[in-house]
This record gives sequence, C-alpha cells and structure tokens, in this order.
Amino acid sequence: MPVITNKQSFVTADGYTIQGRVFSASQPRGVIVVASATGVPQGFYRKFAEHAVIQGYHVITFDYRGIGESAPRTLRGFNMDYRDWARQDLSAVVEFAAAIDLPTFIVGHSYGGHALGLLSNHERISAAYFFGTGAGWHGWMPAMEKWRVKLMWNVIAPVITRWKGFLGWSVLGMGEDLPLGVYRQWKRWCRFPYYFFNDPKHPEMEALFAAVKTPIKAVTAADDKWAMPASRDAFVRYYRNSPLERVTVSAESIGVREIGHMGYFRSNASALWPDIFEYFNAQTRAC
Repeated sequence: MPVITNKQSFVTADGYTIQGRVFSASQPRGVIVVASATGVPQGFYRKFAEHAVIQGYHVITFDYRGIGESAPRTLRGFNMDYRDWARQDLSAVVEFAAAIDLPTFIVGHSYGGHALGLLSNHERISAAYFFGTGAGWHGWMPAMEKWRVKLMWNVIAPVITRWKGFLGWSVLGMGEDLPLGVYRQWKRWCRFPYYFFNDPKHPEMEALFAAVKTPIKAVTAADDKWAMPASRDAFVRYYRNSPLERVTVSAESIGVREIGHMGYFRSNASALWPDIFEYFNAQTRAC
C-alpha cells in the first residue's frame, strides 16, 4: 500500500517559507522530524520516512532555506546565518509537529544533531536520535581524509566561492550548493577541535546546549570519516544535561561494505533503523 505523502509549507518566525513533506501513518504513535545534514535535500531521506510510516510514525522532511525546494532562484547574494537552519527553519517544523498532539521526535543527520541545541523550543522534543554528528575538525579525521578536507577548505572551496558567489558544491558532485554564509561559518567552526563551542564570537553556545534535557542517542559508524567516534564525543559532551547514549556501529555488523557519512539513510543500511523506533518507544513508555 503506497504511503500517503503531502507537500507542506512552513513559515518561520523571520518570515521565510520553507518546503517539506508530511508522510502520514494510519495509526500514528508519534511524529518524527528529520533534520537533514548540510547540503542534503529532503528527498535523500524518503526511504527512511516511508519505512518509519510503516512502523507507526508520521514523518516530516523539509529543506532548509537555500537548499532544494527551499532555495531561491539563485544563491548569489542570498544572505543567511548557518544557525538559522535550526533556530528558524527546524523550529518552525517542530512547532507544526508538536501541534499534532503526539510525541515529537527528531532524527538528526550530521548538522541535524547540532540543530537540537540551537532550538528555542527543544522542550517540545520527546527524544532525539543522531546519525553521524561530530565536531567537524579535521584533526578528528583519518590522515588521508584530513588532508582532503584541508585541501577543500583552503584551496578548492575559496576558488569556487569567488567564482560563483556561493559554495557551488554541485560542481564537485558533493551535494547541494550552499549559501555563502553557511560556507563561511562552517569553515570557521571546523578550525576548532570543539567546533563552535571554541569560537570566541559565540560564548553563548555552551549554555544553550546545557539547557537541553531531551534524551539523545548518538550513533556513529566506525568508518564515518567526517564524524569519527572521537569527533562525536567531542561534540555531544555539550549536551551535558541530556540523558545521553553513544553507540558506534560497524558496516560488517549490518552486512554492508561501508556506511560512511551518508550511508545511514540508504536502503542497504536499513538494519540500523529498527533501533530508532525501539529507542523512541522506550522513551515514550518512560514518560
């Protein structure tokens, strides 16, 4: 039986309209909001969303401003703050989800795990499950990946952004193009071992994340070069008042050759997904 899916617009507190999808379950036990990784359009998470519906969850996917269906005609001259993907866009989706009057959950991929701590309405989230969330610093990465990332930040990306006026990642086949503001802040924060928690421009970050009390399970693949277990631990430690589980999985344990940073939501890694629903179900029973 096909999954019922409807397009949905969300208007943020600062007046921007973002585009998403609502995947509807017939007898829902909760609502899962998928908080995407940087530069990853919502369509990437469709297979997971359809699977979650079968498990009894409404699912909401969406594109952050400047990405996919929420992008302007051109990113040249498009100004935004990287943090607004969370504090504006995700916040608006969470408000919509919470109004359904069911437990609301977040499944966060990479940046999606950063986003929870930036929400003003994080108290509306019953539990969160992260895949591939880390601190972003090249020093947490394997040697070869470290040099590739340094080459990207210091040579390739500056050339592309000067040429286009934004980070034209699609030229490299690395995902959606990124607004200039996202590129500049992301590059800056990846200079620090503890990401934006080390940035003297943002001394408020520790207190924001310490205010979160949402139960979190943070899962990382052993072969995720962009978010190795040490990188995950360097970041999630700042959710210091959340009940927190850290889990490292291997590709071999689910019968695939690799997971990496993007494989968590691919169909061949669907053996990872049942734990999400078990975790959310357990958190709901504990309330």
